[in-house]
Amino acid sequence: MNKIAIIGLGYVGLPLAVEFGKKHATIGYDIHKERVEALIDGYDATGEISKEELISSNLSLTSNPESIAESNIFIITVPTPIDQSKTPDLTPVKLATELVAKYLKPHDLIIYESTVYPGATEEVCVPILEKISSLTFNKDFFCGYSPERINPGDKQRRLTDIVKVTSGSTPDIATKVDELYKSIITAGTHKANSLKIAEAAKVIENTQRDVNIALVNELAMIFNRVGIDTEEVLEAAGTKWNFLPFRPGLVGGHCIGVDPYYLVHKAEALGYHPQLITASRRINDGMGNFIVSEIVKLMAAKKINIVESNILIMGLTFKENCPDLRNTRVVEIVEELKEYNANVDIYDPWVNNEEAQLEYGIDLLDKPSPGKYDVVIMAVSHDEFKSMGISGVKSLGKSNFVLYDIKYMFSVSDVDGRV
Repeated sequence: MNKIAIIGLGYVGLPLAVEFGKKHATIGYDIHKERVEALIDGYDATGEISKEELISSNLSLTSNPESIAESNIFIITVPTPIDQSKTPDLTPVKLATELVAKYLKPHDLIIYESTVYPGATEEVCVPILEKISSLTFNKDFFCGYSPERINPGDKQRRLTDIVKVTSGSTPDIATKVDELYKSIITAGTHKANSLKIAEAAKVIENTQRDVNIALVNELAMIFNRVGIDTEEVLEAAGTKWNFLPFRPGLVGGHCIGVDPYYLVHKAEALGYHPQLITASRRINDGMGNFIVSEIVKLMAAKKINIVESNILIMGLTFKENCPDLRNTRVVEIVEELKEYNANVDIYDPWVNNEEAQLEYGIDLLDKPSPGKYDVVIMAVSHDEFKSMGISGVKSLGKSNFVLYDIKYMFSVSDVDGRV
């Protein structure tokens, strides 16, 4: 009988735990006691799982590590960030692996969903499991890798609706892992031939998007100098059937802005220095500075002094209709504007003020004041902002102000500038 323990109850782990809880004996474990207590009460701060789903689930929730001891399948879904030098930080995965290793028994299976570089499971995690448990890999215990494909805030494409890539450390284990996920994934599965293939598949999904967005970001910089609107160019080019519909802007979140660095790290360790991937990361990481420079030019054209100006940023999350603040690039715009000694207000109805303060030292507005601002920046296209309409947004600015639209929420004739 499968007894599953999900390690980590964030954006990835919680939906997975809820679905497995419908079919198997499942324990959801997280080190944050407050997070677990909130989930037990039916509240998911990520907004991914409803109170009804939590209450009706057979899932057991705990912050007590000993509660996972009787499990025979462990699924690790912890974050894999990068450090200040853009180097992969596998600390959360290592700590989760150490935890599982303490309770590892013969015939147990450990499945990783955290995004890593190809080879990380066998090169980093397996030695930890063997050392602490004194068991032998592929003899006493086995591993699988099934990369997460959660899209935060997406209510149309949820966990069960997205094809799941699976893999195992032996052919028999690969089949077992595949069958396990088939029990909850209605969209089906794709069984990869090795752990490394599955790891590589995940990391290039977001690398591909990053490269494509970098291309349109660079095009936006070029068209800005030409003096034409990027969106209008893309709409014209998009009339061809095979033109890809990417749009310029900020590239944040825990995946697209992070995963390419994992692939670069592995490639450089093998003696190859990626050029396209690193150039794309450099372009996308620099978009905040480019946007601020454009805003400053627009202010100068309207004879608005940026020093002591009042600037409103609409949105802080990394994407629309989602409370996720991880790796949001809006923060870079905030910091850059403050370098000019501007007064910057941020309004985001999706974000908990305590979390914004804890994560970035930012205090959010309860509500912006009409007629106060020299600049209004549409940074995130939340539905709440769309419902305001162009007249509602313009009412926030002074009689002479700059409206800059990063997210193409309004027509080019209604704004002073956009990416």
